[in-house]
Amino acid sequence: MFDAQCDLAALVYDKDQDPDAVLHTFAADLSKQGIRAVGLVQLGHREFDVPKLTAVMLHTGAQVRLFQDLGPGAKGCKLDVGQLLDAGTQVADAIDEGADLVIINRFGKQEREGKGLAYLIERALSSDIPVVIAVPSHRLAEWIAFADGMSVKLHCDRESLDGWWAKVSCRSEGLMRQDHRSVCEVLK
Repeated sequence: MFDAQCDLAALVYDKDQDPDAVLHTFAADLSKQGIRAVGLVQLGHREFDVPKLTAVMLHTGAQVRLFQDLGPGAKGCKLDVGQLLDAGTQVADAIDEGADLVIINRFGKQEREGKGLAYLIERALSSDIPVVIAVPSHRLAEWIAFADGMSVKLHCDRESLDGWWAKVSCRSEGLMRQDHRSVCEVLK
């Protein structure tokens, strides 16, 4: 599914860590440098112990509500899959318009099953665009299976993320300047 030479990073986090804040500030800092990061970052919070999930489209700043209110006592999935897929379509369009990096907010149940935003990973890598995705530590084994072991594991902090990006962006810039071919084309 994935080319071993393309750059795919998992920002692995524990329950006490906030990957959303790390990814959001990272994307904002890249934007200030003129680097186009596209994707979706969750702005999840809890209200009266009920998750109210919202995400921000990095390339537009628009907020997307990902939570569906199923009413009191409802036990079903509270993720609004329709909203998630609509957001995915917007991210796919942004990838087609040109991106330097794709950020996916979570490797969750939908992505684990090959649904949700999983297709954006392949789409970005097929276009030789690096991808970073937040992966909960309890799903790391599932992530490794999903990515066929072809990803970099990052700690959930800016130092790890910045170090990975510095390597990816420097290598990409040098290779692209040489002969205007993609990173994956040159390294194959």
